[in-house]
Amino acid sequence: MSNQTNTAQPNEAQFVAALKAGNQAAFAEMVERYSPTVYNLALRLMNNAQEAEDVLQETFISAFRALDRFEGRSQLGTWLYRIAYNAALMRLRRRQIPTTSIDEPLTTEEGESLPRQLVDWTALPEDLLLSGELRHVLDAAVAVLPATLRSVFVLRDIEGLSTAETADALNLTETNVKVRLHRARLALREQLTAYFAPVMPADRPAGHGHMRGEAYTRVM
Repeated sequence: MSNQTNTAQPNEAQFVAALKAGNQAAFAEMVERYSPTVYNLALRLMNNAQEAEDVLQETFISAFRALDRFEGRSQLGTWLYRIAYNAALMRLRRRQIPTTSIDEPLTTEEGESLPRQLVDWTALPEDLLLSGELRHVLDAAVAVLPATLRSVFVLRDIEGLSTAETADALNLTETNVKVRLHRARLALREQLTAYFAPVMPADRPAGHGHMRGEAYTRVM
């Protein structure tokens, strides 16, 4: 689980009971504890700070109204991420922004297959990996991922949720989470190949080695 949810009460059942009883201090603690992660997920899905704030607000309003139906089958944080994800998707659908099925191939709008000459980020200089410029490039690349892939990438590689927790939050199977995460990482590598190619060490060809998710989180 991410650092945000590792701070949860030792007995979450008691905390949830306090929430259901209308304890205002417990509700304030829930908002304080989970707001950063919920907002981060919303911001990366919506690519708009104001809409992310709206999703954040909707999430806790919806949670407050539905607390009596929360059965504790998943952790409280996971439940909140699911509410936030659904709220963001509703807004994206109203925008009529298409999402991509995990069964569709990675192709351009013209129907051409994406290039497979991939850069190994682990071979890049340390100062480049930590640069503000690279962070900006990565953020821009994440922003254009389809929402279905972006949500999995954010929860798994940025927020650090496990595969099981991500599956629970997004109402997916663990297999689908793994597939979407793989596709998200692959799409990001392909998008960023042109940026990284000029600075690759001469003795490390593009595509050498295995790209790890940690390469993203070091600069996110």
